[in-house]
Amino acid sequence: MRKILKWIGIGLGVLVGLVVIFVGVMFTIGTSRLNKTYAVQPAAISIPEDAAALERGAYLYAASCAGCHGDDLAGTVIFDDPAIGYTPAGNLTSGKGGVGISYSDVDFVRAIRHGIAADGRPLMIMPSKGYWYFSDGDLGAIIAYLKSAPPVENELGVNAAKPMGKILIALGLFGDVLSAEVIDHQAPRPSAPARGVTTEYGEYLVNTGDCSTCHGPDLAGQQSPEPGSPFSSNLTPGGVLAIWTAEEFIETMRTGTTPYGRQLDPAFMPWKSIANMTDDDLTAMFMYLQSLPALETPSK
Repeated sequence: MRKILKWIGIGLGVLVGLVVIFVGVMFTIGTSRLNKTYAVQPAAISIPEDAAALERGAYLYAASCAGCHGDDLAGTVIFDDPAIGYTPAGNLTSGKGGVGISYSDVDFVRAIRHGIAADGRPLMIMPSKGYWYFSDGDLGAIIAYLKSAPPVENELGVNAAKPMGKILIALGLFGDVLSAEVIDHQAPRPSAPARGVTTEYGEYLVNTGDCSTCHGPDLAGQQSPEPGSPFSSNLTPGGVLAIWTAEEFIETMRTGTTPYGRQLDPAFMPWKSIANMTDDDLTAMFMYLQSLPALETPSK
């Protein structure tokens, strides 16, 4: 009996040891990923100053950025959990605590298009996989708008992942939270179509909107990596959008309520930001989604 207990104790000790080693390895990997520096020097782009460009930048900001950084650009807290960590969406103005004090035009390009901070480290939960598709003209307009914004004092601090958060990142349980890791920073710039109510421009809007992160690479739906999120909808004609009209799609994006009375959760579906888009842009998005192959929704 003592021999059996002895071997059980040894087995448990080995198991505990392996668990400790595994946790230590995951912690090290998570820390390394968060602290990695990227030597990316993006090409400078033209930053316009005319009223039309600033109006365009304000429109794009409202539709793509305000949901995290706030209507006044002063930033918000995206995530704050004592066991996992703290992640703010930074203050973009030139006020106290804002990056506008120190960021150059190239720093803004690197952050928005590449998901990399001025110090070379990756930005957390920055949807640069989508913003990578912004044309130079649109990106320049966004940066022009950011630089024109009045200063707002708001010191939010920096991203601070706790040990558990680093382990979860290493395990991939938060999905691609570091866009800098998955972007091909040396790839040729993707072409951008002319603005208009067209399928091609709708694809551009879906890409810059980073819809694939939640709805899957083929937009057929998936379990979003965001903790607590519902299974995302199939946006191809194989899903419910197949029987929607463009008017119903626009109304859903404006109100957050589907034609069937289901309320979309703004915590996971950013319809409040999408609602800032024009009818023409929403129609173009709908046209593109309707042009996709009808795919089956994956099993949950």
